[in-house]
Amino acid sequence: MNHFNIMTDGDVCKWLHSNSSTYLWKLLHISRNVLVEFRCFLGEWDVGLCDSSPRSISIKGLGIQERHAVFKNEARRVTLTPLAGSKVTVNGNVVSQPVELQHLDRLILGSNCTYLFVGYPSERGGDDWSRYDYDYFQSELAAAEGIHLGEPSTGSSQTDPSLLAVFYDCIKLMPMVAEANQMSQELNKGVDFKLEIKNLALSDSKGHDLEKDIVVKVTSKHSKQVWVWSKAKFVNRKFLMEDVYEQHQAEQCSDQGATEPSAVTLPRDKDPFWDPVEPLLLGTAHLWLQSLAFRIPLQEQLEVLGSEGTEEAILQAQLVPCTPTGLSLGEDDILIDPSDLLGRRLDFQVVLDQCCGLRWIKEARNRGVQIGFRLFDCSQPVYSPALWHNINPLLDHKVHFASLQTSKHLLNYLQSSAVVLELWGLQEGCSHLVSSLQTMRMTPESIFLIDETDPFETSAVSSELMSVKALQQDLDELKSVNASLRKENHILREKLNAARTGGDGVRGRSVRPSCDAEFARALKVFYHSMTSVRGQLQRLRRHRPSEESDLLGLKLFVDEHRRLLRDFSEQMEESVSTLKQDVAAIVRRKRERSGVWP
Repeated sequence: MNHFNIMTDGDVCKWLHSNSSTYLWKLLHISRNVLVEFRCFLGEWDVGLCDSSPRSISIKGLGIQERHAVFKNEARRVTLTPLAGSKVTVNGNVVSQPVELQHLDRLILGSNCTYLFVGYPSERGGDDWSRYDYDYFQSELAAAEGIHLGEPSTGSSQTDPSLLAVFYDCIKLMPMVAEANQMSQELNKGVDFKLEIKNLALSDSKGHDLEKDIVVKVTSKHSKQVWVWSKAKFVNRKFLMEDVYEQHQAEQCSDQGATEPSAVTLPRDKDPFWDPVEPLLLGTAHLWLQSLAFRIPLQEQLEVLGSEGTEEAILQAQLVPCTPTGLSLGEDDILIDPSDLLGRRLDFQVVLDQCCGLRWIKEARNRGVQIGFRLFDCSQPVYSPALWHNINPLLDHKVHFASLQTSKHLLNYLQSSAVVLELWGLQEGCSHLVSSLQTMRMTPESIFLIDETDPFETSAVSSELMSVKALQQDLDELKSVNASLRKENHILREKLNAARTGGDGVRGRSVRPSCDAEFARALKVFYHSMTSVRGQLQRLRRHRPSEESDLLGLKLFVDEHRRLLRDFSEQMEESVSTLKQDVAAIVRRKRERSGVWP
């Protein structure tokens, strides 16, 4: 016969450390809140729903058969033999053949009945049994399916927190998924549930990892339709599945004459195993844009990777710099310095040639695909036409983009970013993905306009460019005047020196040195004022709006720039006016002293 004890969570650890029973071997049923101990002797022991035999271990749970498995204890060796149609997992691996059990092996019978095998007393050393809790069983299952935390990266002692959160979400959802699969099987719904990590191997246009999350992939075995449910949606649906399952079990109990389980038929709007089909994101590929900054064409063969890193297809794509009419540019149009594009028009085409080896359509020929992508500041993605039933479809899809005035922001984007090409899977009954063109600006030639600035900003920038050009012209004129004044000053200095050494008489000696000195002082004052004018000009040239400025910020910038221009103009006029007045006064005094009047 067999015996069992039931202990609460508070007693489990204490029992695991202190129990020294003399029974030959044991099964410990471990769940989140309770531990059940089955003590067994020699011979064969049946495990399942049936409890009619004295040498049977009766257990209940989803997926447990009347006779689920047989434990055989012979010559101090315990063997577990799964019976036909039963699911048995040992240490995370599903087994279908007899397996010899070792001390502290972890067993899962059915969908989620977890047991710890305790061997002979001679095998029970000082092992810490307390670590074999419910979560340990689930993490072992996750590791067997390839979901584990892994080793921390070199130089880091901690695991990525986002991966840690995903791992624990997976541990929590795994038993629920197993139960949902078992209910689907017993209700003959033909639906399979599988956990997946969303964005595990995907990145954004800069190459940075995307936020990871757990989703549930739902597949209809009959129609091959696929859905992807979020955690919250799956949990809600599972509660509804349990209601349907319990109702079905009650009907089965009341109908004792039924020999074969029948499929549960429900209206679609009340069936928790069904959903309307939608396009699914199968994977992405990155087409880097750096060549466009040099106006160099690019042809690539890209690997489309799924959310978990699986290869979904091979995509052939091109980047083609072109003229506004769509003609490809030649080698003579290649740029050495990308900054030469600033302020100039840039046209290019994104060309999608062909998609090869579509795994999505290999699995079911009644499916289709579309390619979608979003570029720079486009508010909506652009989609290629839908193609159906072909594993290697020819896309032959071109999209023409143009920037009328290439900004520094666009140039930086081209040099550091990629366009993310999304592969979308279509199913019978779902609508195609359509580009929403209402919010996107296009030319009459169907060219998508990018890098567009606000009209106010454009006029402000144009006026600033004109102001800078005018200031540059003024500066050139001032340099010319300065050169002529320096030359005249040099001549006057020579005359002054000649007057001091030889002189032309008392009158000349008294007039010329005085006039020349006054003129030199006037020039010195003018040069000094020009230094501050030059500094003001430099401040004007450096005064630029921020790339992130909004409309209000641009208005404030223009007001400030106008004030600086006004100050510069006033300072310039004051300096020139002062010089003119000083020169006029010197000339007048010189004529008065020499007695020469016009």
